[in-house]
Amino acid sequence: MPHESAQFNAIVALTQRELIRFLRQRTRVVGAVGQPIIFWILFGAGLRSSFTAPSWAASLPHTVSYQEYFLPGIAALIVLFTAIFSTISIIEDRREGFLQGVLVAPVSRLSIVLSKLAAGTFLSILQAGLFLLIGPLISASGLGSPIEVTWSVTRMLLATGFLVLIAAELTALGFIIAWPMNSTQGFHAVMSIFLMPMWLVSGAFFPGGDSGWLYWLIRANPLTYGVAGLRRLLYDTTLPVTPELPSMLACVSVTLIATVTLTMLSACLVSRRSVHNAA
Repeated sequence: MPHESAQFNAIVALTQRELIRFLRQRTRVVGAVGQPIIFWILFGAGLRSSFTAPSWAASLPHTVSYQEYFLPGIAALIVLFTAIFSTISIIEDRREGFLQGVLVAPVSRLSIVLSKLAAGTFLSILQAGLFLLIGPLISASGLGSPIEVTWSVTRMLLATGFLVLIAAELTALGFIIAWPMNSTQGFHAVMSIFLMPMWLVSGAFFPGGDSGWLYWLIRANPLTYGVAGLRRLLYDTTLPVTPELPSMLACVSVTLIATVTLTMLSACLVSRRSVHNAA
């Protein structure tokens, strides 16, 4: 029991450290939230006339604009950026010597992983949830087309729970990428050639329902199911299953499996002895 208490205290302490670091670096909010909102407004205005709504949109009682279609994708992008900024601190902690001190402390390596996941997930859902609440208001202010999202307590709880899964998934993925690296430049390079394309082919930016090889790439992308599940929770969980919109069961199952798998891989990576992890 005392051992379990020590592990829990370690997770809490490391998580608090990440949250305090975030509060002291407020420019991270600008990068994680400001840029996606600018993308949402500009792309929404620029692609409004050329956007063709996917087939599932015909089941809704209103016409889906591009800005409305793009809303869940921007929420996923905010989660992605927040996960990146929360896990890139691993590289900074190693360079400053803090990570080596944590590795020799009498706490399990899993505590390190869980603390990063807890902090990254909390910050992600805080920022993405705030955007989902104010996004329709921003659009209604004249910066875009009206967005039909009717919030209820049940819908808010379900959307928050699903955002937790997406945030944990992307934070664990960022952890796996950041752990073996020694430079933040290398991390940003991976972001440019891997993480951003992963978001682009998730159905967040364009439907891609009947696009040949790209369709299969979209279906193989686990983030596709996160964006689709969030879209269902925002608009209507009973929307028909189409090539662009998997079922809610598939969305939850794939996102949950990906989250658990990436978390386990993160724990294995931390436990493995290497030149980066000699403790």
